[in-house]
Formats: sequence, C-alpha cells, structure tokens
Amino acid sequence: MRTVRVVSAEFDVRDEGEGDPVLLVAGGGASGRVWDLHQVPALRAAGFRVLTFDRRSLQDPSAPSDPRTVADELSYVLAELDIPELRAVGVSSGGEVMQELMLARPRLVTGAVLMATRGRGDLSGRAMADAERELAASGVSLPPGYAAWQRAVLNLSPATWRREDELLDWLDLFETAERAGTAPVPVPAGGEPADRLDALGRVAVPVLVLGFEHDLIVPPWLCREVAAALPRGRYAELADCGHYGYLERPAEVNSALLEFLTGAL
Repeated sequence: MRTVRVVSAEFDVRDEGEGDPVLLVAGGGASGRVWDLHQVPALRAAGFRVLTFDRRSLQDPSAPSDPRTVADELSYVLAELDIPELRAVGVSSGGEVMQELMLARPRLVTGAVLMATRGRGDLSGRAMADAERELAASGVSLPPGYAAWQRAVLNLSPATWRREDELLDWLDLFETAERAGTAPVPVPAGGEPADRLDALGRVAVPVLVLGFEHDLIVPPWLCREVAAALPRGRYAELADCGHYGYLERPAEVNSALLEFLTGAL
C-alpha cells in the first residue's frame, strides 16, 4: 500500500496485479476494501491491475466531499503513481467522482462503468440528505440492531429479504460492523447535487451505466438519464438487487464489468 498526500486529504492506495490498470471508486463512507470480496479477485483473474483506495480528509472528516474536489485529488494521485490512462469503475457517489474525472481529464479514463449513479438531484435524494443532516445535528446514535435493520431496508432488494437465511447473514454482518465501528458512515450531503447531464455530453469515451432494479438510494431512472446523456453511453439494469447490487449479485455485476472493460479501449 502506498500513501499519497494532497493538499486536503491522504489517499491510501492498494495496487494489486499486473496488466492494464482499473481504478475502483467506492461510494461515500465506504472503504475501498468493499471491492475485495468479489470485484478485485474477478478483475485480477481477468488480467487487470486493480487500484483501490481509502481517502482521509486532512480538514473536517465530517464535511461532505465534493465530487469535483475528489476527482481533482485523484488526478494528482494517479500522476504520482505514473498512470497516464486507465479504465475505471465507480458506484454511487464514486460514480459521480468518475463523471467529474472524465470531464476534467478526458484522456485519463479510456472507459468507465458507473453503477447506481445520478447526474442530477431529485426529491428522494434531497429528502434523504435532509434526514441525514437532521440526524447528525441531533447527536442521536442509533442502536446497532436498529441501524443494521435500517441499512438492510435501504440497500438490499426484496429478493434478498425473501431469502431469510441470506438476510440473516446480512443483518449479522451489518450489526457486527455497527458494533465494531467499521460500518460505512453516510456523510450528509452539503447541498443539492449539481446537474451534470448537459456536461456529460462532452464525455467521448465508452461508458456502461448499471442500474439496480430495487435501488432506493439511486433509483434506476436516474441511471438511465446518465446513460442517455453520454454520447457513447450504454445502459443495463440488473434485476433483484438494491443499492448494494455489486455485493448482492456479484456474479452478474462482474460479468457485465468484464465484458465491458475488456472491450473499452
């Protein structure tokens, strides 16, 4: 692991495997290790060099991270690692970071997969952000069992809820993470996400946008808008998964990733 420091943050970068590089960008509050169980092994087995990272703010860790700021930081980090071009995968807010990186550095990213991504704000997103800000301001800490249940409701699909043995494993995992203090901590959004749909018309590289059928955090119609705005965008939707679709349906997600990334030159 290598640590790269920029003006406002430190990046702990894990660089694994050989071959053409692929950068994986997790959603807000999630560790880069979230990719280790399914996506990193699949990409390495396919002959890719895989880069994941954790970002630590050197200012206010509780402050929301602007996607443009993180994209600028990543541009510097990749230059420090002597990586002139790569393929990239981003999920949720990590997908917004990748949008900004493609806009700011059009020759850096040769192809991208954006999962559960949005190109504008919407009412459901505003309501969730307002609720998170209110909870954070109240100082209330949810009991671990309740927090685990809430995370499952928001991020898993009805198909997973019907498989009770599998659901029990998810709830145990979430509660254990809550009690250990290692669960992803959502950082309340700082404001309305910028409308980037028009700007995405400048992205010249091929992009696959993956939506998840039962995603409550980033509903699939927002993903379809992003794909439609991209000149070389393609949309695919995976059934029976929620916001954690890349963990709920890893085989299907990995198949889509590998089929696209091996052809995105």
